[in-house]
Amino acid sequence: MLKKGSRLYSILTGSCPRCQQESMYTSKNLYHPRKTLKMNETCSHCGIRYKMEPSFFYGAMYVSYAVGTAFAVAAFVISFLFIGTGLKTAFFAIMGTLIVFMPVIMRLSRNIWINFFVKYDPEAGKKHQKAGIS
Repeated sequence: MLKKGSRLYSILTGSCPRCQQESMYTSKNLYHPRKTLKMNETCSHCGIRYKMEPSFFYGAMYVSYAVGTAFAVAAFVISFLFIGTGLKTAFFAIMGTLIVFMPVIMRLSRNIWINFFVKYDPEAGKKHQKAGIS
């Protein structure tokens, strides 16, 4: 289902959008407060710079609004419609969901944003190695 070469693979794993050989993030732990959004400067396999320009990931804020809304709607549907809680409890379920999943939402948003601009290229790593760029 999740195969290398698809944008969905890169988005869900946080891997390099061009070669999908390594993680863009320095830490796999989403819940480490100082390392949640800490990214490598470049991919060591294909050489792509993740921060293509200053403030590149500001656009991810718009994506995070949509992703956060999807999480909130899912929390509401599960708590209010499936479990049958009241509106006040459903509100607290939404708030709890958004707080608990905030690191996930932030990383997913960055992953989605960079995948808008970078296509998968299975030959990128080979080209980078052949050029002798380190």
